[in-house]
Amino acid sequence: MTTYKKSGVDVKLSDRFTEFLEKKSKAIGGFAGLFSLAESGGKYSLVAATDGVGTKLKLAFMLDRHDTVGIDLVAMCANDLLCCGARPLIFLDYYATARLDLKRSKKIIAGILEGCRQAGSVLLGGETAELPGFYRPGEYDLAGFSVGIVGNGEIIDGSKIKPGDVLLGLGSSGFHSNGYSLIRAALGKKGLLKKYGRTLLTPTKIYVKDIKNLRAALRKEGRDILGLAHITGSGIPGNLERILPRNADAAVDTSAWKTPGIMRIVQKAGGIPEKEMWNAFNMGIGMIAAVRKDSVKTALKTLKGAAVIGGIVSGNKRVLLK
Repeated sequence: MTTYKKSGVDVKLSDRFTEFLEKKSKAIGGFAGLFSLAESGGKYSLVAATDGVGTKLKLAFMLDRHDTVGIDLVAMCANDLLCCGARPLIFLDYYATARLDLKRSKKIIAGILEGCRQAGSVLLGGETAELPGFYRPGEYDLAGFSVGIVGNGEIIDGSKIKPGDVLLGLGSSGFHSNGYSLIRAALGKKGLLKKYGRTLLTPTKIYVKDIKNLRAALRKEGRDILGLAHITGSGIPGNLERILPRNADAAVDTSAWKTPGIMRIVQKAGGIPEKEMWNAFNMGIGMIAAVRKDSVKTALKTLKGAAVIGGIVSGNKRVLLK
């Protein structure tokens, strides 16, 4: 049996560290940080998020394919900004390697630029660091920083969510950029990493246009999105609970969509328990939107491929998988 912890990732320990950080700075919390601009007369806030690609990079090294990881980098940051209702504006990257390979580096940056195009952002700058002796030959690391803006009256924070509201699931493109230590542990033992490598390198879906279109459609009818959860590490249970008010539970119908086949292949190869799968991976849903019941028809018409995956019930901030 393979678990995330056995593969080297202790999610509970990470959660404890996050709790420590939130106590140290009241500004930390949610999917992205907000900073109200006094210069705007209290009308706008800057929103910022940072992330990386994680050990998905190990697959890029193994297959010598570097044109998609830049999209992942932008996606993981921009999707977090969306959860506050923000519009991504600018992006910066940090690219570190032992020795600069110009051909490979151009492919990485091409991916970042494509991610920025999909996110409606501008690549404003970044840092390229050569650190000989720090990384293995042919390996590198990436970090990204996304900054956006939101009107203070347009912030999405989940506070208006209440029992009776509906949860809409937006499909993922695969594992996105989470859980790859567990994936590598599960498939590596069977020698399957190369076989499924290209599928596993499918870049993370960027939801900027989807959410922009959904919000515009709902506002025409005097409604809005109530909450957004980007499903990354900790899966649906760990991320959906972040937008729930204290008096509500989220009841998720796991039969409402089909889990991607590659995820079941990984599960079978590693003997991963079902509960572990839901706590580590997005299981086919990359973003969840909470809306009023009377917004569902318009939302489904706007979001091609989205599905009703559950609803909000009275409770105490739990995610119930059924």
